Amino acid sequence: MNNFIFSLNATVPIFLVILLGWILMQKHMLTKEFVSISDIFVFKVALPCLLFKDIATANIKETFDLTFVLFCMIVTTIIFLTTWLLTALIMKDKSMVGAFIQASVRGSSAVLGIAFVQNIYGSSGMAPMMIVASVPLYNIFSVIILTFHSNETTKDTNKIKSACINVLKNPIIIAIFAALVVALLEIPIPDMALKTVSNVAATATPLALLVVGATFEGKKAISKIKPTALATFIKLILLPVLFLPLAYLFGFRDSKMVAILVMLASPTTVTCYIMAKNMHNDAVLSSSIVVTATLFSSVTLTLWVYLLRILGLI
Repeated sequence: MNNFIFSLNATVPIFLVILLGWILMQKHMLTKEFVSISDIFVFKVALPCLLFKDIATANIKETFDLTFVLFCMIVTTIIFLTTWLLTALIMKDKSMVGAFIQASVRGSSAVLGIAFVQNIYGSSGMAPMMIVASVPLYNIFSVIILTFHSNETTKDTNKIKSACINVLKNPIIIAIFAALVVALLEIPIPDMALKTVSNVAATATPLALLVVGATFEGKKAISKIKPTALATFIKLILLPVLFLPLAYLFGFRDSKMVAILVMLASPTTVTCYIMAKNMHNDAVLSSSIVVTATLFSSVTLTLWVYLLRILGLI
């Protein structure tokens, strides 16, 4: 029961904020103009601040584990490339490919990861290491995939060049690598600057969730229920089934195993919607997957935590 309550506390509040955004939009307390500007603000300012704060303030040198970092990086790469290949080959509606791939594999590592591990162990443990290893790759692969499968009417014929440019100018990626420099070189951040960044970062998740709820279109989402259900199954069940046994074979236990669980089985991050919309991919499908995965993750995460505990792995 404690595991169930813990998982509900981690996921249900997120879903309720999404629901609030939808209700406020129906009541006309939120407008399309507000939502449009909020999209841009979250993508270019709030989310970069959140990731910068989490990584720059992490004690990377003390907790660094090369095997763990390489495991997270290699698994992330395998997941993205395999899903990309299979989706591009199998999915008939090519307009959904980019959004489907991203939402199927990109979990809420940065938003839920540290909080999840702290709830179990009382400290962030290996969550910052997992974020450093996986989140930069999440964003790089997402930008590349969303660029190649963009639904813009005027597309750059040189997709590789366009993808590289989008990676280099993506504000989230810039923030991540700037934070890595600060953390690795142990550059002190003045309290005034850190508090400012923290205050802006605090707006990222609630504002992004409100936007997802406000833009959720039930009728359109229902028409895409099959890809939504498949992406949710991949994110919450298939990925942990495939890769948690591999983590066990590598000898990862306790906070390392929980961090890997978060990487594999956390619900689709709201960043997927923000990036899909800003990069001209299927925002409706993205928001549908975010909502569905968040709703069901309260059950699936509970089951994964329970399973790992009875096996003595966490």
